[in-house]
Amino acid sequence: MTVRRLPALPGLVVLAALLAGCGIRATEVPTDYGPAPSRVRCSPAEPDVSTRAAPGVPVRVFLLCGSSLAAVDRTVRVPDGGADSERRVLVAEGLLDQLTAPPSAAENEAGYTTDVGRGITVAGPRSGDPEDTLRLGVEPGDLTSYALAQVVCTFSDSAATEGDGDDSVVLAGPADRPARRYVCTDEVRARPGSNEPPSSEVTDG
Repeated sequence: MTVRRLPALPGLVVLAALLAGCGIRATEVPTDYGPAPSRVRCSPAEPDVSTRAAPGVPVRVFLLCGSSLAAVDRTVRVPDGGADSERRVLVAEGLLDQLTAPPSAAENEAGYTTDVGRGITVAGPRSGDPEDTLRLGVEPGDLTSYALAQVVCTFSDSAATEGDGDDSVVLAGPADRPARRYVCTDEVRARPGSNEPPSSEVTDG
């Protein structure tokens, strides 16, 4: 009996084609994720020229960037001489001016804003106040949580306070109410919109 054999060549060709189709080819992986950020938010590339050139005492003020507070370098003019209490008020006035001023072009581009409105005044203590009290022209409690955080953190980090290193400032408003000590905490700096500066009444004059 003779067994006929079918030609194997066509079948082998088909099988080879199928096997080749199941293989993994080396392909180019696309890596185009768009242009790199031109600027890191809240970090100006360099200090503003007008800030660097301005004469005065170097200070830091806390502006808003996103949902947090961020410190920027500024200067305030404080005349030489005078009592410490007078000097603290002058520094506080200069800091308020900086907080209410619009951010510079570089700061604005980096995302900085301020919630402290214009026209806020500051004065020294009244009779019976603690000697380091700063009385604002508005009640601290009437400020937005953002503005209050800016004021507290800026004042407590400056020569406007006694400088005891506890990140606090004694504030009061125009009414005859006891002064309160406000503290700038890490939580306040991180989320000023949901964390108002903790405060406690100060009664010792």
